[in-house]
Amino acid sequence: MQPSRSTYLRTLLLLVSTVLLVACGGGGGGGGGSSSTVGAPPPVVEPPVPPPEPPAITEQQASRFLSQATFGPSPVAIEELVSLGLEQWLLAEFEKPASLHLERVLSQFPEDGTFVGSNGMPLPELVFLPSDSFWKTAIEGDDQLRQRMAFALSQILVVSGDSNAGRAPQALAHYADILTEGAFGNYRELLQRVTYSPAMAVFLTYLRNEKADPAVGRVPDENYARELLQLFTIGLVALNADGTPVTNPDGSEVELYDNRDITELAKVFTGLSFDAPRFQTPLQLVPLTAFHSPLVMYEPFHSQRAKRFLTVEIPENTPGGQSITLALDGIFAHSNVGPFVGRQLIQRFVTSAPSPDYVSRVAAAFDEGEYALPSGTLVGSGERGDLKAVIAAILLDREARAETSVDNPQFGKLREPVLRFTHWARAFEINSAEAGNELSLRNTNRAEALGQQAYRSPSVFNFYRPGYIAPGTETGAAGLTAPELQITNASTVVGYPNFLTSFAFGVSPKVDPGIAPTYVANYTTQAALADDPQALLDNLDTLLTHGTLQEDTRARITSLLDRLAAETDEDLLLRARLASVLVMTSPEYIVLR
Repeated sequence: MQPSRSTYLRTLLLLVSTVLLVACGGGGGGGGGSSSTVGAPPPVVEPPVPPPEPPAITEQQASRFLSQATFGPSPVAIEELVSLGLEQWLLAEFEKPASLHLERVLSQFPEDGTFVGSNGMPLPELVFLPSDSFWKTAIEGDDQLRQRMAFALSQILVVSGDSNAGRAPQALAHYADILTEGAFGNYRELLQRVTYSPAMAVFLTYLRNEKADPAVGRVPDENYARELLQLFTIGLVALNADGTPVTNPDGSEVELYDNRDITELAKVFTGLSFDAPRFQTPLQLVPLTAFHSPLVMYEPFHSQRAKRFLTVEIPENTPGGQSITLALDGIFAHSNVGPFVGRQLIQRFVTSAPSPDYVSRVAAAFDEGEYALPSGTLVGSGERGDLKAVIAAILLDREARAETSVDNPQFGKLREPVLRFTHWARAFEINSAEAGNELSLRNTNRAEALGQQAYRSPSVFNFYRPGYIAPGTETGAAGLTAPELQITNASTVVGYPNFLTSFAFGVSPKVDPGIAPTYVANYTTQAALADDPQALLDNLDTLLTHGTLQEDTRARITSLLDRLAAETDEDLLLRARLASVLVMTSPEYIVLR
């Protein structure tokens, strides 16, 4: 009888497995053995243990995190974060494409690309385009973490449109794109792109900076060299890894450099000009693309002398581009960069007076170029200066996430005025963030407005100094830095609620009243709750103050709401609008903890 096909296959597999066992040394016996014994069974391989499930977060915790990490929580964003969890949300943000500004700004230029009138000034309709683009991207951009990081970087690597840089709107938009594209990149590469940026070169006056000429008394412009060291990278004094100053035996702080270092470094930034036919090509003949393209080096105008500053030595006759690379490499290698930049980024996202331990952990992420998420997943490239690692370290640090920090009077920060307004727009899901017709958004630097506008700081020192300690305040008495208090005064304290109210009640002034309105808030959810002030405040507390609204604040707001009728839909909408303004002007909202 012939064996069945299944029996035949089992026999064949047995023979094959026996041959493989012998070939792998699994058989027993010596050279002439007549039989082999089956070896011990292979060891059991335990399946990998999956990382622990991240703890679930509440809507209020999600709202707090998004207040730190984005331009403000919206109902949809809160729901998404609760669903994903902090880690998955963060990883997803790193993968989102960048929302950029330049193409949007250029699309509104005249067809021939010109941007100045016969008087040599920028065309009036173009001046506000970078600002309009910022509002739209900040409010509606899907890449919220990237946009917040770019805004934070813009307050360290400052370029302001309230200068000659504002005469070329496309240069300012190009600069904003540099920060946006570099937000999750490497800080060293960001310094390179910033250095070759037309906007920065105009703002800090090293565009067409020429080498020294003793015959006519010319010396290189020192602006960029000074601010590159003092504001963009290492500061003025030596720092420990935790950001505290290194001191001499007598207690004085250790200064890092003097004006000779600045003079030497200034030689490096000579020879840069627009990508044009000549170093001194008249502005009206410079190709229009050059205003939003990297600068180029013109060697005849670059100083060929040796340059010596800090511990960096650049030999004489080193080409200009190589001199810049060596200078930036040397500065970036300084141990101050991590704590100096890291501390300022903590201030922009989480707390104005970070503890030395917090700074130390963020500086370590900067230096190591990676950060381990709670699950063990590594973020970052492993190269020093990786900004993904830095922002992950800032937002997921135990001090940032601790529930006890919410009640710590020395923790937290004043919400920046810009972030208050973008939060309102996102929280109440405005119909459109197209800002071109919003007269109030053209210049929110005014004290009667917000007292702050992106890319329009009053100087290279930003809107406020990172080391600012407010005199005559409790934070000042405690020795706490509170940068945002530098623009908090009698005018801005009144200006902000007035500014917010005009938008919340839909009466913000327009450039052209005949155009369909934008920035129209959706208060449908809140109006449906408005006949019950406590239910309304519960909703606003989660959306705006992440559960921190105090009972006495609730009582004051409730008392005001009770004075309003609640009979018609218009009555309920009025209550909802008023309640949103009252919560967003409360101490619990203004101070983010």
